[in-house]
Amino acid sequence: MLSDPIADMLTRIRNGYLAKKEKTNIPFSKIKEEILKILVKEGCLASYKVMGKQKKNIEVGLLYKNSQPAITHISRVSKPGRRVYKSLKNLPVVLSGYGLAIVSTSQGLMTEKEAKKKTIGGEIICKIW
Repeated sequence: MLSDPIADMLTRIRNGYLAKKEKTNIPFSKIKEEILKILVKEGCLASYKVMGKQKKNIEVGLLYKNSQPAITHISRVSKPGRRVYKSLKNLPVVLSGYGLAIVSTSQGLMTEKEAKKKTIGGEIICKIW
């Protein structure tokens, strides 16, 4: 049993890039699908597709730019043992604005830039650049 499925998903993506794979498979959950939706929209991943009917998996297409991975660093911030919540004023700026942080707010998952526009804080899920 996995104690942190989001960290497992991020590790599978990181390992896929390190192994120079085109695609990687991840067990399905709705929150993982929302995180992947944000990553595809921000240009960090090529695509994702939900596969299967009974036991669902998500097939993630990894994106390379000039044969270099689109994501060079991906890390989990808030963990099950230690939740990290930030107010609007304390939302992180990742790599001087070149990276992104995914925030879980009362209005759903979004990037830290969207959360600042909506003037809300939340739980910092992960940082990516």
